[in-house]
Amino acid sequence: MTILIISLLLLASLLPLLTFTAHVNVGIVNGREAKPHSRPYMVSLLTNGQHDCGGFLISDEFVLTAAHCWNGYEILVVVGAHDLRSSQSSDVIRVKSYIQHPNYIPSPIQNDVMLLRLEKKVKLNKNIKWISLPKKGEEVEAGILCSVAGWGRLWTNGPGSYRLMEAFTTTKNQADCQRRWRSSFLASQMICAYGSGGSCKGDSGGPLVCGNTAVGVTSFGVKNLCNSPERPNVYTKISAYIQWIDEQMTF
Repeated sequence: MTILIISLLLLASLLPLLTFTAHVNVGIVNGREAKPHSRPYMVSLLTNGQHDCGGFLISDEFVLTAAHCWNGYEILVVVGAHDLRSSQSSDVIRVKSYIQHPNYIPSPIQNDVMLLRLEKKVKLNKNIKWISLPKKGEEVEAGILCSVAGWGRLWTNGPGSYRLMEAFTTTKNQADCQRRWRSSFLASQMICAYGSGGSCKGDSGGPLVCGNTAVGVTSFGVKNLCNSPERPNVYTKISAYIQWIDEQMTF
C-alpha cells in the first residue's frame, strides 16, 4: 500500500511535465511570450482588421516584410504593440506605398520581400525602434543561434496569439537546406533554420534575428506542419537585397 501511495505521488508530481512534453507545439510553436516591448522593431500587419502577417521597422518610415503578405488589399501597420487587444503604447498607421520586389514570384516562391512606406513617420521611443540590417552580400554561417517572433498560430492549425511570442532557432547548412527543400530552396536568396521552436502561419514577414541584426524575412515552411524537422523554415536572405532596399528608401 505504501509503495502504491508513493508511486501515485510521483506520478502526480510528473503530470505537469508530461503534459508540457505532450504539447510540444506551444507558443510561436514551442516558444514563449516575449518580454513586453523587448522587440520594439516588431509590427503587426492587419488586413480587414485582423492580424495577418508580421513585419519590422528598418527606419522611422519603412517596414520590411514578405511580398506574399500583400494580396492587393489595404494593410494597416500596428507599431509599438505587445498584446494586440490593447491599444496602450501602440499606434496604427496606414501604408503610403506597397513596394514588392519586382522579381517576386508566388509559386515556387522567390524574391519574397517587400517594403511598406508608412503614411507618416513613427515617433521613436522605448517601445518603437528600428532594427539593423546586414551588409550587402554578408553570409550567415550555419549553427548560429538566432530568434524569431510573431503573433502567428500557436501550433499547426491552432489559434493565433494576441501577445507577441518568440523562439530560438539555429541556422542550417545551405547544402542541407538544398537537400531537404530541393528546387524550392535557392541558396543565393534564402536561409533556413530549425530549433525547438519556430514560425507558423501568421508569422510570415517577421524577422530572423541573429545578434542585433535582422538577417532574414520569414517566408515559408511546410504547410501542414509548422516547424517541421524534416523541412526547416525558410527565410529570405536580407543581405542579397540590401542594394534594392537602399534604392527604394532613397526615392
